[in-house]
Amino acid sequence: MKGKQVVLGHINKAKVAALQVDGRLHDVLIEDTSQLPIGTVLRATVERPIKGIGGAMVKLPGGSGFLKKNKGLAPGQVITVQISGFSEEGKARPVTQQIIFKSRYAIVTPDKPGLNISRKIKSEELRDELTLLAKSTMEGCKMGLILRSIAAVADPEDIEADILEMRGVAESLQSKVGLTPEILLEGDNPHIQAWREWSDVTNILVETNDLEASGALDQIETAQDPWVPLGSGGMFIEQTRAMVTVDINTGADFSPSAALKINLAAVQDLPRQLRLRGFSGQISIDFAPMSKRDRKPIEIALQASLKNCPIVSEFVGWTPLGHAEIKRKWERVAIGSLLK
Repeated sequence: MKGKQVVLGHINKAKVAALQVDGRLHDVLIEDTSQLPIGTVLRATVERPIKGIGGAMVKLPGGSGFLKKNKGLAPGQVITVQISGFSEEGKARPVTQQIIFKSRYAIVTPDKPGLNISRKIKSEELRDELTLLAKSTMEGCKMGLILRSIAAVADPEDIEADILEMRGVAESLQSKVGLTPEILLEGDNPHIQAWREWSDVTNILVETNDLEASGALDQIETAQDPWVPLGSGGMFIEQTRAMVTVDINTGADFSPSAALKINLAAVQDLPRQLRLRGFSGQISIDFAPMSKRDRKPIEIALQASLKNCPIVSEFVGWTPLGHAEIKRKWERVAIGSLLK
């Protein structure tokens, strides 16, 4: 199959969305029914500050959350927060007070006023048209608005409807009052996320057996194998309690350029492989043996690959042992655990 397609379905009653490009699995979203999804808005109660790191523990409905900033907060204070990431079992969920309401074309930002257009939209004429549309739709509202890049090819009526819906949701939540922890708005499931984030795809498969028939299910299951073949060699991607480790090997190729070739191939595919496994956090890469002068092209290729990944990732640097380290936001949950 040529081109892009999105396949929606279920695995063990959990909603699944798979993005295929030319028949190859490019990304996958699987619902974790044991946790509230990212984007969920909650009323919380401040429990205690965490000395030394400047954060605070907050009480959520059915558990605890960790808020990075505690300035101006006091124990017992009622605040509104949004879940910003996943957490390991037994750990507090990361939350933020910088709440956003994100849809296909628009993002409403209650605490950040102002109208902004995606920098990916270059046409000044189009930017002016979108600015006028945004101003008229947000008239009388003090909240901020960001128009996403996909708005460049959308129908103005669809953009207006999207803005009004997000504005309405935000205003509705601002009017809710209470003193106890409560879920105010649940975040999007994978099917809604696919509609929101993969908006350039028009070929959508939704029949019961489409996950299997399209080959997406087999590719999802295959991606949970630690070994990823790359030419004559490959890489092992494994999750430990502390971090994700990546071990790259040249295999049977002992030519002088073998290490550089396999290392470049590995870093180009690594972000996709991490997405297909739902791996995040600290990632350590043990490259195939290479000279220090080859580190620069590897680093450039790795940073370019990470930049094109939808999950926020940062190249941290090189360790004294020659390992590369990446820090990756906890936006996904390990998929292997959800398939059991």
